[in-house]
Order: sequence, then C-alpha cells, then structure tokens
Amino acid sequence: MRIGIVCPYSWDVPGGVQFHIRDLAEHLIRLGHEVSVLAPADDETPLPPYVVSAGRAVPVPYNGSVARLNFGFLSAARVRRWLHDGAFEVIHIHEPASPSLGLLACWAAQGPIVATFHTSNPRSRAMIAAYPILQPALEKISARIAVSEYARRTLVEHLGGDAVVIPNGVDVDFFARAEPKKEWQGRTIGFIGRIDEPRKGLPVLMKALPEILAEVPDARLLVAGRGDEKEAVAGLPAELRSRVEFLGMVTDEDKARLLRSVDLYVAPNTGGESFGIILVEAMSAAAPVLASDLDAFAQVLDQGEAGELFTNENASALAASAIRLLRDPSRLAELRERGSRHVRRFDWATVGADILAVYETVADGAASVDTDERVSLRARWGLARD
Repeated sequence: MRIGIVCPYSWDVPGGVQFHIRDLAEHLIRLGHEVSVLAPADDETPLPPYVVSAGRAVPVPYNGSVARLNFGFLSAARVRRWLHDGAFEVIHIHEPASPSLGLLACWAAQGPIVATFHTSNPRSRAMIAAYPILQPALEKISARIAVSEYARRTLVEHLGGDAVVIPNGVDVDFFARAEPKKEWQGRTIGFIGRIDEPRKGLPVLMKALPEILAEVPDARLLVAGRGDEKEAVAGLPAELRSRVEFLGMVTDEDKARLLRSVDLYVAPNTGGESFGIILVEAMSAAAPVLASDLDAFAQVLDQGEAGELFTNENASALAASAIRLLRDPSRLAELRERGSRHVRRFDWATVGADILAVYETVADGAASVDTDERVSLRARWGLARD
C-alpha cells in the first residue's frame, strides 16, 4: 500500500507526535508498505529517506505549549506537489485541526483520508471559534483516530463526529532489551522532558526533592531534556543541587538505558496531555512509574494498577509516594512486573495492526465508491456490458 503521512510539527524538535509518526512509518516500511512522511524541517536537518521537507517551521503557542508549525502559500504548494507525486492510496493526517500541514493537506487531498487527533483540551475556545473554517476540510476525512479517550472527547465536543481510540505505539522490545548503565543506577529517580516547559512538571518534582532527600539521603535525580539547568535548580538549597544530574538531550538508545537504570520514573506533568508516551516507554523498560493523576495518565496506567498516581501539582503528595516506594523494594518489583505485562497492549505489533485495519477499510471503501461511479457512468451512457 502507498501511504502518505502528514506530520504537523517540526521534525527537528523532538516530541511525542513526531516520535509516533516516525515509529509508525518505520513499522509500516518493515511490513513492506511504501511510506512517505511530509513534515516541516529546517534546511540543515538530517532527514530519513522516507521524510520530505515542507520547509522551515515557526513557533506558535498551541495547546498550552509552543509548537513549531508550517503554514502559508509556499507550504500549500509543497503539499500539493507531494500529494501529486505520491499518488497515495491512503493519506494519514495527524492533528488536522492545527494551523499546519495537516489542515493544508486536508484541503488539497482527493483520496481517502485518515486523521489522528492527539490533542486533549476540553476547554479549547480557539477550536470552537475555528470550527466554521475547519468544517469543510474535516468533512473530507474518511476515518478518525484518537490516541486516547480524552483526545476523542475533545474531538466530539468541539468538532463533532466520533473516532476510534487507538493509542500511541511503542517498540516495547527496544526498551526491554536496553542495558542498564552502571553510573545511572543506585537509588535514582528519573525525569525525561523539556526542562523549561512548566506543564512537564519539573518544578513540582524539584519542590518535592528536599523532602525526598531528607528521608532517603542517598537518592538522586537524573534529568534528561533541554532547557536552563541553572534555573531548574535555583529553588533548591545549595547543598542539595549536587543531587541533581542533568544529562541534556539524550539519544533514543540512552533514553532506553536511562529508563532501564532508574529505581523510579516520575512523571509530574501538570496538564495538556492526551496520552503519555513516556509512561509507556518507562513501563517497556520495566521502570516503576509514579505519575500525576491526569486522566490520560490514569488511563495509560490502568487506573493505578500498572503504576502509582499522586495528586496533580501536589509536591508533598509526590514526595510521600516517592519516599514510600524507594523504601519498599517489593512494591517496586511488583510495579515492574505489572507495568511490563500491561504495556504489551501498546506494542507496535498491536497498534500497527489496528491502524492498518483502518487504512484498509477506507481504501476498500474508496475503491467501492469508484467502482460504483464507473458502473453508473457506463449505464448512463449506454455502455453497460452484458
């Protein structure tokens, strides 16, 4: 099958949507499908052979964060050229309601369209206000996917229609096979995320850290992600700052090794999450997970069965849970086992098959419509065969 996938966000800026699209494309290619991904990218960005650049993106506030998007006349021309050259049997657009390539592709595409909605923002006034503009494009979509029940709810409440829920996928075995790194082991707490994005929750974890270290003095925090490291520890007492180690941006391989090494992975995100791919990656690496009780996180963690939850933005609750877990090796082992078992439902073997089933359904539907139209034309012009 010839499949075109549209990525709304800049390829050179790591994020959950980009990782999902990358992994989906590579999974489909391994299965023998022809895949092309159209994505914003700076000229100097090294791209995999299956990615086509739609040009430079610009930062735009979106869903409580800053997304790098691509929109305009030049981008529209590149979208049309990519669609023409690809002659795709199915076009898969991610975030078609965002002001980026997805919306442009929705307007320009003629074939069957599958759309995935990642955003969970039940109070989005902007989405409601933009609906009259979005409606003609969204009506062209043949099938809709939401990555979680909360992303589906946003779609239903603000854009109408419905969607099948198919979660983000992860190569579970990639994380499970990773080798722990000795220097990252030993009473370590892990955090991965953008340091300077408040909704990722690092300030909440930093506020909890003195209480954790007072009760578990040999613990330390490993932080992977980009941002201002000095600002991140500015609120900590000077004598505790050495207990935080910043690793900067890490490769996929080192991310997996980090998750395999830590005693506890903490996800203190404060909002704006529709899924929680980092939780799935942590469980894949058999890392015990402690996360804020966001609805999306609770769903990924099976309502606390596969990982523990603490009250969102409550540093004291985070500290109390972390102290209890770090003092209880048997509970940590139980969480490792439960998480490793639960996470298999998010493996690409399952998620990829579900997405392919959607592709095949819309492609077969388009073929049936095309056949019906050709038969109707033959009958109209007296060309029907005996």
